[in-house]
Amino acid sequence: MTAYLGEFIGTAILLLFGSGVVANVSLKNTLATGQTPWVLITTGWGLAVFIAVYCVGDMSGAHLNPAVSLALALAGKFSWNLLPGYVLAQLIGAMIGAFLSYSLYKSHVDATEDEDAVKGMFCTGPAMPNTARNLFSEILGTFVLVFAIFRLTSPTLSFENETATVFGLGSIGALPVGLLVWAIGMSLGGTTGYAINPARDFGPRIVYAFLPRKNKKPDWGYSWIPVVGPLVGAAFATLLNSLLNSL
Repeated sequence: MTAYLGEFIGTAILLLFGSGVVANVSLKNTLATGQTPWVLITTGWGLAVFIAVYCVGDMSGAHLNPAVSLALALAGKFSWNLLPGYVLAQLIGAMIGAFLSYSLYKSHVDATEDEDAVKGMFCTGPAMPNTARNLFSEILGTFVLVFAIFRLTSPTLSFENETATVFGLGSIGALPVGLLVWAIGMSLGGTTGYAINPARDFGPRIVYAFLPRKNKKPDWGYSWIPVVGPLVGAAFATLLNSLLNSL
């Protein structure tokens, strides 16, 4: 339960700060309106990861991402028995974090007529819709994320029973992971908004769908891409890492 709680709290923190920085630069009448959005957004998300991993790394390993948990399970470094609970905790945490950000910025949400700006604080979308390329963008971004995590991490957290050994991001410290996400956003994120995390996108998208707004556009037709893409990218990263380790 401590591990699940850690994933819930960590993912909530991640979304509170990540959704918050998008809201701060996109919504009407905030103090950051008019600033350089992409620099602030990518920096904010990188720092959000740093803070979240720092806070809960010793509780759960701070996966905070179903794609990371899946990759570790595929690599035999994380128990499949724990995977459903981790994913559920991550999804609920992402929903709570996004809702807290919305609650903080509600006056600015209400004042914002640009629905894309409101939607953007919750979930991602393509700059240029193209199913194959948008999917490739999420696969590639998550591939880089997970492959780098494999090359940087070492095990530090375990649960002493016959089913669970957890390898987590907390093992390398929070800063390198934050820098990694920042770099992915700056270099690879301009096509789809770099979800690279199914829970981070799908959970807040559900929250957005329930907002009392007349012109909501949760875009469920696109929503599978930031879920499937990261999972596929994580699987490929696991395969490459296993091949390299076997050399």
